[in-house]
Amino acid sequence: MDKNIETSKVAYDALVNKEGMSRRDALKVMGLTGGAAMMMGAPTRVEASSTDKSVNIVVVGGGAGGIMAAVRLSKAASNAKITLIAPNEIHLYQPGQVFMAAGLYSESDIQRNNADFIPSSVNWVKDEVTTFDPDNNKVTTAKNGDISYDYLVVATGLAYDYARIEGMSEELVGKNGISSVYLNDPVAGTARGGVATAQWFKDMRKAAESASPENPIKVICTQPDTPIKCGGAPQKILYLSDDNLRGNGPDGGADVSKNAQFSFCKKGGKLFGLPSYNKTLVEEVTPMYGNITDKWDHVLRKIDAEKKIATFEHKYQTKGEYDEDLEEYSMVEHSEMIEMPYDFIHVVPPMKPVDAVANSPLGWQKGTAKGWLECDKNTLQHRRYKNVFGIGDILGIPKGKTGGSARHHGPILVDNLISVIEGKEPTAKFDGYTVCPLKTQYGEIMLAEFDFDGVAPSFPVLDPSRPRWMWWAFDLYMLKTMYWQLMMRGLM
Repeated sequence: MDKNIETSKVAYDALVNKEGMSRRDALKVMGLTGGAAMMMGAPTRVEASSTDKSVNIVVVGGGAGGIMAAVRLSKAASNAKITLIAPNEIHLYQPGQVFMAAGLYSESDIQRNNADFIPSSVNWVKDEVTTFDPDNNKVTTAKNGDISYDYLVVATGLAYDYARIEGMSEELVGKNGISSVYLNDPVAGTARGGVATAQWFKDMRKAAESASPENPIKVICTQPDTPIKCGGAPQKILYLSDDNLRGNGPDGGADVSKNAQFSFCKKGGKLFGLPSYNKTLVEEVTPMYGNITDKWDHVLRKIDAEKKIATFEHKYQTKGEYDEDLEEYSMVEHSEMIEMPYDFIHVVPPMKPVDAVANSPLGWQKGTAKGWLECDKNTLQHRRYKNVFGIGDILGIPKGKTGGSARHHGPILVDNLISVIEGKEPTAKFDGYTVCPLKTQYGEIMLAEFDFDGVAPSFPVLDPSRPRWMWWAFDLYMLKTMYWQLMMRGLM
């Protein structure tokens, strides 16, 4: 039987038998469009606008956002000169690095050639932009000098800032019990973090098999106090690595989870910002494991790789003096540095806008968004430079650092850019759609979808806060193919 047909049959049977859906609803769900909608949200708006004007459009960045923008623009602006500036010849399906860590994908499974997606009509400059000069409508590249534009699309993604953690560096990933699933080399097209974290899973299990409940191994999973891509990934690694100790990973084995203690350290006091998703994680998922302690307002600041000690900044408040006029206590802020020994630690790096954007006039000049691309959160148009638009992780907007969000950015960006080229005001609006397929254990995903207004399920007949096998099946077996064949080709 054809592998894709066999996968679809397995998913269909699960919908009917495991999810209790009617066969009619299951067939609707199994449709390619329906499956894409559930895992990545129904399209916000497919652009119908087009222009035949001869203009010069430059797209900077060769990740999902940049390629999607170039592909869609090549269809919508038939007479435009479209230039894509991107040094990477290999494209990584970055969400697949978590499945790599879990032992279900190999590195080659998430690698494709960028040339397979970039239209022949697009001029591909294999270089990196070092300077943005929007006042003169040009960018400067490392090897090809200045490149001018009439319109600019910024799709640079973000940068990992491992050095912000004292003692931490990319070179430590895969050594001394340290891993970080995010780490990759976009130019070389390698997924070092996925490879290292897959071995980290195996090494952790081997250590737990030799430990005991009285002398368990200590595992720490971290989340920084900066914006990050795929905000659920830190928890995905936490739950899957723990579930692997229960024998539910691809290699099976006895349940040795009692021989490990996990600490999840993050800013704030919630596992998820929206109440319904947070309730499931706090009341059902974390207690299911029984060996996870949430360390609220613990942010990793220093690591001693040789001694295996992580130092966290812990911020908290205590009551101060009572104000009789206001009839309330003042709150006193405290900060302390806490050392935590570990055997294994998964480090999610602080993340920042790429330097070329942050150091240019294009970045926000103030506040917590400083350095990120200063765009209107709905139109994705730059607030000051009206011939500049953005897509993907570089956007300095409240939500949207996921691949599913970038897919929604694409049609909005193109529709609005075409409007501006035609001398009209941009009217298409991004609604903040973000999707996080949060893997709560092997075989189950809580599909957290939300926008600027709150929870935004694409298939509301099902409670979106419930982890389900069918989301796992779509994510593992179908979403990657949809990404390559539909999303990257501007077909959804």
